[in-house]
This record gives sequence, C-alpha cells and structure tokens, in this order.
Amino acid sequence: MSIVLAVVVVVLVVVGGSAFFVLRSKKPKAMEVGTETETKPALKSPAGAPSLEGEEAGSKEPVISRGLDGSLPKSRSLLGSALARMRAKRALGEEFWVELEEALILSDLGLDLSVDLVESVRNKVYKEGVTATDAALEMLREEMIERLDHSNRDLNLGDAPPSVVLFVGVNGVGKTTSIGKLAALLSSEGKKVVVAAGDTFRAAAAEQLEMWAQRSDVQVVKGASGADPASVVFDAISHGAAVGADFVLADTAGRLQNRQNLMDELKKIRRVAEKASGTVTEVLLVLDATTGQNGLLQAQGFAEAASVTGVILTKLDGTAKGGVAFAIEDKLHIPIKFVGLGEGILDLVPFDPKAFVYEITGEVSQ
Repeated sequence: MSIVLAVVVVVLVVVGGSAFFVLRSKKPKAMEVGTETETKPALKSPAGAPSLEGEEAGSKEPVISRGLDGSLPKSRSLLGSALARMRAKRALGEEFWVELEEALILSDLGLDLSVDLVESVRNKVYKEGVTATDAALEMLREEMIERLDHSNRDLNLGDAPPSVVLFVGVNGVGKTTSIGKLAALLSSEGKKVVVAAGDTFRAAAAEQLEMWAQRSDVQVVKGASGADPASVVFDAISHGAAVGADFVLADTAGRLQNRQNLMDELKKIRRVAEKASGTVTEVLLVLDATTGQNGLLQAQGFAEAASVTGVILTKLDGTAKGGVAFAIEDKLHIPIKFVGLGEGILDLVPFDPKAFVYEITGEVSQ
C-alpha cells in the first residue's frame, strides 16, 4: 500500500511540474513601445487608396511610374472611334469637317478650341493639296501636339531649398493622395521631402496624409484639429529647412473657387509661407478630369486667387473627355505637370503631350 501511494505522489509531482512549466511558457512577452519588429505589419490603405501589393513602406527602390500607353481607354474609345469612322470615308468633303468638329467638342476640347483646330487643319490641307482623310487626320494630330508642346512641365525649384509646393483645389479631387504619390516619386529620386497637413478642417485629413507619408517614407508635420492652416504650413517649411529637405509639399483644405473668404484664406497661406525659410515655387491646382469643362471654370477661379503655376489632372483614366487638358492650357496657359491614372502610389505620372495625343486619337493612318 505504501509503495502504491509513493508512486501516485511521484506521478502527481511530475504532472504538476509539467503543467506549471507549460503555463509559464505561455506567458506573453512584454511589448516594446516605440520599436519596430523585424517583420512590420501591413499598413492599412488611406481612404481612397488601394493596398500596395508588392510595395514596402520606406522602400528606396526607384519608383517606376507607368506611362500613358494604354491608360486612357475611355478617351481613346470616344475620340479614336470617331476618327476611325471618318478615316474610312476616304473623302474630305464638308461632312468630314463638320464631323471632325463635333468629335473634338464631344471630347471636351471646348467649342472655341475645336473650331480653331479644325480651321487650322483645313487651311493646311487645302494649302498643301492633301486629299486623303488619313493624311488630314495625321495633320490634326500634329496640330494637337503642337498646341500642348510649348510648356515647361518640370517642377520649379527655388534658389535655395526647400522648394515649397502648395496643393489647392475643391473637395474630393485627390489633393491628399496626389501629395502622397508625388512625395513617393521625389523620394525615390533621392530627394528629401516633408509634407504639411494644412487641411485642418476635414475629418481624418491629417491621418490620411500621415499614412501616405509612411508609404512614401517622408516626414509629415501636422497641427491640432482646427488649427490655423497657415501656421501648420509655416511650421512644416521651418522644419523642412532645419532638416535639409529639398521639397515641402503642403496640403490645403478643399474650397470652392467662388467662395471669396476661402480664397482669401488661401492667399493668406501663401503670404505666410513666403515668410518662412523656403520659397513657394509651385502652386499646383488638382483637378478631377471627369468634371470636364467645369474643371476649366475651377481653374480660372483658382488661377486668379492663388497664382496657380501648374495642374495635376486626376482620374484621367476614368473619363471619355480627356480633351479638357487642351482647354486648360489653351485658355489659361497653365501647364499640366502630372496626371493621375489610377489609385495606386505609382499612378501619378509626368504629363507627356505627344503620348497623350497619340493615346486619345488612336490610329489615324494606315
């Protein structure tokens, strides 16, 4: 009996000890605050942006932006299809010129520019004795390229860094995401970038910009909710100068071009920014290409109030009316510097007039 009891005691001791060891081994490790683990969790996409599959936050690999080839199927379908039908007619009669004018207007080039383009091409055709429709359409394409090919589309730089770029526009056009994409592009080229969360009124605007900053591996300066946006931009420029930044990209709240008090605030932001350590070298107006000729009205209002130096045309891949790009440059003489072709971080590309014209016109000759 005593032997049996002894065995039972030994078994209990062994089992209890094992259980105690298992319980201790499952105790969670203390989390180190403010440090990074070797494997970072995937960042959530900011509002309106897709996840970056295959892209690591903070990666210094060069950003290879895709070009315009194949990126504008809707614009190409509208204008390109019309030109293809006209080419098939093989006759340069009055009907041809009327249809050509209509096709350009429907593609949102605007009435005045469409009439002027057709008149210019028609005069060249008669002067050179051209009789084939495909030759006339090729002359149209050359004329369209010439109308866009005169502008300087590089970002303007100041005499001393940081160069300050203000982003302006109405609500919902993609200012914040455009800042994130441009920051990624500049960062991949070895430029040091600071972004300023100058939209202090829209809920979660600063958080959205901060997320894009993490993805672009750049620094962000933000203020309290409802803070004076001019002061936030001023602080960001001062910080950029202190850390040796090449660029400060400043977000601003969306505003309608016909609201004088809001446009006056934009003027104030620029005045205050000019007093900081950098130089405001660009005021980029972000326009939604899907708004068509309404975008031209917005551009006119902002050009007068904010001295706009360039345009970012977003959502160009989602509209059949890409001709608004011609209207903006023809009417306002403001260069389109970048176009948005999607929601990914690589989908902001420098505007290439020749590639753009070839993309929207399709095949005009055989």
